[in-house]
Amino acid sequence: MLFGRDIGVDLGTTTVILTMRGKGVALREPSVVAMDKNTGRLLNVGLAAQRMLGRTPGNIVAIRPMRDGAISDYDMTERMLRELIKKAVSFSLFKPRVVVSVSSGISEVEERAVVDAAIAAGARKVYLIEAPLAAAYGAGLDISKPDGYMVVDTGGGTTDVAVLSLGGVVGSSSIKAGGEAFNEELIKYIRRKHNLLIGDNTAEEIKKSIGCVFPRSEDTAVEVKGRCLMTGLPRVASIGTSETLDAFGELSGRIIETIHQVLEDTPPELVADISQNGIILTGGGSQLWGFDRLIESRTSIPTHVADDAELSVAYGINKALLWIGDMSEGPINLARRKQMRG
Repeated sequence: MLFGRDIGVDLGTTTVILTMRGKGVALREPSVVAMDKNTGRLLNVGLAAQRMLGRTPGNIVAIRPMRDGAISDYDMTERMLRELIKKAVSFSLFKPRVVVSVSSGISEVEERAVVDAAIAAGARKVYLIEAPLAAAYGAGLDISKPDGYMVVDTGGGTTDVAVLSLGGVVGSSSIKAGGEAFNEELIKYIRRKHNLLIGDNTAEEIKKSIGCVFPRSEDTAVEVKGRCLMTGLPRVASIGTSETLDAFGELSGRIIETIHQVLEDTPPELVADISQNGIILTGGGSQLWGFDRLIESRTSIPTHVADDAELSVAYGINKALLWIGDMSEGPINLARRKQMRG
């Protein structure tokens, strides 16, 4: 173990990814903490804790300390980070410097909470980077030149839309519409239309297998198990692709509106660049079927999903570790660096 190893943290609503300088992705775990509420003792974090969701006895609670791209439970976030950093870095004589990604729509209070939680979890110094900026670096975009790019980063809790140029964020907007919100819309839709109650994990499986936000040529169906709201007994229903399109319609429409809004606020020269360079989609939510086609059909701008889109932010944070010496602590600062290195 090298002294003072630098660590990158993609602190997501559903997943935490840790990267290490010179090593790449070191750890990837769900953003879940399990604890004994009687004693306050931490029982598990990450995947082990996620397996407890919805299955715990009365004295054990499994919670997600992140909500909508921000910290909702400070104490649990700090303890989760502490355990995950300890898991990734087995031993060090010095506390690590840590770069953490945050939503572009984060408030000053939420920003301070992230910094404080990382310090309490064992970081020596903390630096913040906006998620769409990290995603652009991770997707391999050269945003150091006076050329405009648009990145739409859809994570578990938020969708960040940003226009980037000269190594920084020119304009951005963030909405609370990510992977979790799509799951919630699907749960509400199936409850309303089929009188069937399903859980988060089932909704996630449906979304990944047949979910879409743009019409598919064939309507595929899957059998879904849940609890009948009329009888309280287990029941199976058939859910089709076209139903997921209906369920996701309002949410995907909000994302399109946000993209339009950011484009309207962008200088014409940069809009012309974006029309040529296209829109880049990153984050796990970008892999929802038809997302790129939907955006392209509504904006008339070529739209592409980045390679390894789910890890784009983590890859970008890992690149940021190379110039961590140029960054200033605390505030969102990478966008303000005068020159990108490496």
